[in-house]
Amino acid sequence: MGTHIIYIFLLCIGASFIQRTTGFGFGIFIMTMLPFLLPSYGEATTLSGLLALTTSAAISYRLRKVVSWRRLIPILLTFIAVSALAVFSLRSIDDSLLRRILGVVLVFASLYFIFLSSRIHIRPTLPFQVTAGAVSGVLGGFFGMQGPPAVLYFISSEPDNEHYMAIAQTYFFLGNLAMTFFRAGNGFLTPAVGWSYLYGIGGVIIGTTVGSRVYRHIPSAALKYIVYSYIGISGIIVFFTA
Repeated sequence: MGTHIIYIFLLCIGASFIQRTTGFGFGIFIMTMLPFLLPSYGEATTLSGLLALTTSAAISYRLRKVVSWRRLIPILLTFIAVSALAVFSLRSIDDSLLRRILGVVLVFASLYFIFLSSRIHIRPTLPFQVTAGAVSGVLGGFFGMQGPPAVLYFISSEPDNEHYMAIAQTYFFLGNLAMTFFRAGNGFLTPAVGWSYLYGIGGVIIGTTVGSRVYRHIPSAALKYIVYSYIGISGIIVFFTA
């Protein structure tokens, strides 16, 4: 158990650092190892969501004045509805094949946006918002990895780094809060999750603090390519750890 505590603490540092510098990625990073440290996959996604919620809470509160609720509400409500269905289906689905498919999709999405991003101009229209929210809900409910679809939408539709970070972190905070209730109702919020959360919270604070200092020095033009590249790396990690 002592070794597990150390692993969870270190994973939280790395995941929080990534979340703070790129605006997403907490679940993708931590879920490569967390299922091996918790009694069940459902409990791992629950812990990941709770820790990610904590990571996003302070950032979303600090940037709350620049959040565009008009652009956030449609994608958020779609995400909540779809993720609820995914969470309640989790017990009956073998996730290995789905995770491999997810890995391939992330890699191709990354390559597509890296090489064609200058031609992509996503407007905050309802069809884009609903589509991104639905795909994000599926990935969040099943894998605790709701970031990539929403991030691809946010980073293409928001005017600058601050607006991007504000809307993304508010989305993750409220989305993870909703999924925590869904997972609790499905029996995944257990004492093991609670104790692991307490072990990991210190790592969250350290990773977020260090990441916030690094984030200030990332140029706006470079942020998109950092995000796209990390999505591709995440896809490779997910594929080979499925």
